[in-house]
Amino acid sequence: MKGKNAALLKRIWKTKELYFFLLPAIIFYIVFKYIPIYGLQMAFRDFSPLLGFWRSPWIGFVNFRLFFTGGSWIMVVRNTLIISVTSLVIGFPAPVILALMLHHTDNRKFKRTVQMVTYAPHFISTVVLVGMMYTLFSPSSGVVNFMLQRLGFSSVFFMGRPEYFVPMYVGSGIWQGAGWSAVVYIAALSGVSPELHESAIIDGATKFQRILHVDIPSILPAIITMFLLSVGHLFSVGFDKVFLMQNPLNLSASEVISVLIYKRGLLGPNQSYAAAIGFMESTINLFFLVLFNRIAKIVSGTGLW
Repeated sequence: MKGKNAALLKRIWKTKELYFFLLPAIIFYIVFKYIPIYGLQMAFRDFSPLLGFWRSPWIGFVNFRLFFTGGSWIMVVRNTLIISVTSLVIGFPAPVILALMLHHTDNRKFKRTVQMVTYAPHFISTVVLVGMMYTLFSPSSGVVNFMLQRLGFSSVFFMGRPEYFVPMYVGSGIWQGAGWSAVVYIAALSGVSPELHESAIIDGATKFQRILHVDIPSILPAIITMFLLSVGHLFSVGFDKVFLMQNPLNLSASEVISVLIYKRGLLGPNQSYAAAIGFMESTINLFFLVLFNRIAKIVSGTGLW
């Protein structure tokens, strides 16, 4: 055992320059990921900033019971799962399909133009994106309602109707993120051996058959890895976009866990209650990640660990 440790330390020392490159990332994770774990005890205390962690009274699972006995927890959990699952089911395949389409496009100029156009929205801030949505879908001056009126329909306040909240959230997310996420799959497709495609063409395979039997199996490890990373956030919905899109009219569809944490933890303020909800959210995400990683390992032999 000592010999193995000595060999490991010797190998690390020989490549010490590479470990120095890792040092900023290691420091980041220690400071912002591991040290804050100390604050998880806030979820089990009646936390007071004046008393601190250790002097605040221990109340056990009271905050968790408050959440599940509250009248709105079913709506909050339901909205969170609906938005997350819809984003995963509809939004996850979009960059894969886009990457496959671009990969099989022969016109290189058109390919670069489409890639640039779909890639650029990623750099638009969430505030600007939601502002664009309010402008485009405005019932009085929006382009969408103008076209509807031209077609003989009445104008619709899309941002204020609960039934349109999820489609608009997911649709805008696909528009903004599909091009950026497709880069991973485009890079994976560039590593597919041309000989496989040549053999498939000789056998008379169509382009769709080559995509189905050559491209997708070749990039399947990348697809599974990205899917598992998405599943790790299944019970989490980004706060900023939901909060900016939320208004009193669509509250029944837009009240999610992340917004509830903000309202109770910062506006409340009830830091212990918010910490308990956040702890529960992270625990459920971890459960889904471990579960789906195990399923992926059994089905395909590929997983995160």
